[in-house]
Amino acid sequence: MTTDPEADPRPERGGAFDYRGSVHPEYAPERDGDPDAGEIVWAWVPYVEDPTIGKDRPLALIGRALDSPGDFAAFMLSSKDRTGLDGWCAIGAGAWDGEHRESWVRIDRVLAISPDSVRREGAALEPHQFTAVINQAHQLFADPA
Repeated sequence: MTTDPEADPRPERGGAFDYRGSVHPEYAPERDGDPDAGEIVWAWVPYVEDPTIGKDRPLALIGRALDSPGDFAAFMLSSKDRTGLDGWCAIGAGAWDGEHRESWVRIDRVLAISPDSVRREGAALEPHQFTAVINQAHQLFADPA
C-alpha cells in the first residue's frame, strides 16, 4: 500500500475504494444483471482502519464518479440501527435484505467502484429512498448542468 496521492486508489483485489471527487447523481436502475445507479449491489469494501482488509457488503450506487471515469459513486449500507448518528441516512427496508430489516446509508464516506468489481446486483432503491439519500448528501455532488 502506498501513501502517494498520485497512485491508483483501487485495491489490488478489486472492489470499492475511497473517493474524494465530484459525483453526478442519477437514478437509472434496470434489472438486467448489470450495475446501475439507483441499485443496491454487493462488493468488497476496505476497512477505514486498514484498507488492506475489508469485507463484502451492500452498496447504494448513487451516480457517476466524475473524477474516476467509468466508475460509480456509492455509499455503504448497514442494517445496524444508526438512528440519530451524523453521517447516516435512514432509508427503510427493501428487497436487498432477505429479512427486510431497516437500513441506513453511510453518507460521510463516498466510495467509487468499477462495474467489473460488483459481485452481484441486489435490488433497486425506491425513488423516495434514493431522493432521501441525495438530499442529505447534496454537498458532495457536482452541478449536473
